[in-house]
Amino acid sequence: MNTKERLLSFLSFLKIGQNKFAKQCGFSESLISNSKGSIGSEVLNKIISKYPELNINWLLTGEGEMLKSNTEISELKGKFVPLIPIEAAAGFPGEDFPGVRYEDCEQYYVPEFQMSGVEFVIRVSGSSMYPKYSNGDVLACKKINDVLFFQWGKVYVIDSSQGSLVKRVFEDKENPDNLLLISDNKENYPAFSIPKSDIRSLSIVLGVIRME
Repeated sequence: MNTKERLLSFLSFLKIGQNKFAKQCGFSESLISNSKGSIGSEVLNKIISKYPELNINWLLTGEGEMLKSNTEISELKGKFVPLIPIEAAAGFPGEDFPGVRYEDCEQYYVPEFQMSGVEFVIRVSGSSMYPKYSNGDVLACKKINDVLFFQWGKVYVIDSSQGSLVKRVFEDKENPDNLLLISDNKENYPAFSIPKSDIRSLSIVLGVIRME
C-alpha cells in the first residue's frame, strides 16, 4: 500500500470524499486523484495542519497506527458531527427517522465547535435569513430538549407542521401560547406566529461555515 492508498484509507475512516477533504485542507482534489502513489510535501503539510491526529509516519511508510494513539482514535471519532438534510431535523439524532442514520451522513470535523456542544450541522436552503445566513451555508446546531425554553432573538432550527424552519424566535406578546418567528430578510419574508404545541423539534444555531 503506497502513500496515496493510505491517505484514501484515512478518508474512508473519516467518511469523507476526496473533493470535500481537499477543500478542507486547502488544495485541489487533482493532487490526490492524479497522484501515482506519492503525495507532495506541500499537500502533506496542509493535511497534517488540518488533521494533527494523523500519524505522518504511518501515512508515509505504513509503520505504526493510522492515528497517534488508540486513545486519540476514539477521541477523533467523537469530534465528528453529521451533516443532515434539513427536512430530517425533527427526527435527528435518533434511531426512528426513516432513511437517515449517522453513518450515512457526511461528517464534519471543526475543532472550534467542540467546546460548544455542537451535535449536527445542516445546510441552509433559501434566502429568508440573508444577510445573516446565505443559501448553502452550513449551520452548526445543538438540540434543545425543552421546547418551552428559548433565548429570545436567537436563531433556531424549528421543526413543525410547516416543515423545518431557520428563524429568530421571539415571544408572541399577543398570544403567550405562540411563538413569533422572524426572518432577517424581512422585506421578502414577513414574520408569523405558530403555537408552541406545534413544535416537534428545536435546535439552537451555534455557528456557521461559509464558502466564499
